[in-house]
Amino acid sequence: MSTLRRVALDVLKPHDPPLLEFTERISAVERVDAVSASLIELDQEVQNVKLTIEGEDLRYEAVEAAIGELGGTVHSVDQAAYGEYVVEEQPTPQDG
Repeated sequence: MSTLRRVALDVLKPHDPPLLEFTERISAVERVDAVSASLIELDQEVQNVKLTIEGEDLRYEAVEAAIGELGGTVHSVDQAAYGEYVVEEQPTPQDG
């Protein structure tokens, strides 16, 4: 079976916990090696955040559960990388 190495998520989260704490707590999930978070949109009650999470053998269910425990919701999985290594995206003629 292939292993999940990277996942990019569109997440809706409350203002509390703040983005730094939210990201740090996701990074503490077992098998997560690194997390980056980008604030996409901010309104009075919630924040829309893009999370990119990497690890040798990620457990998506554990990541999703941690997001839920922090009051967040996964809106979509925007990228997933499985296999022996992560294939980085390359430009194609259609991108031009």
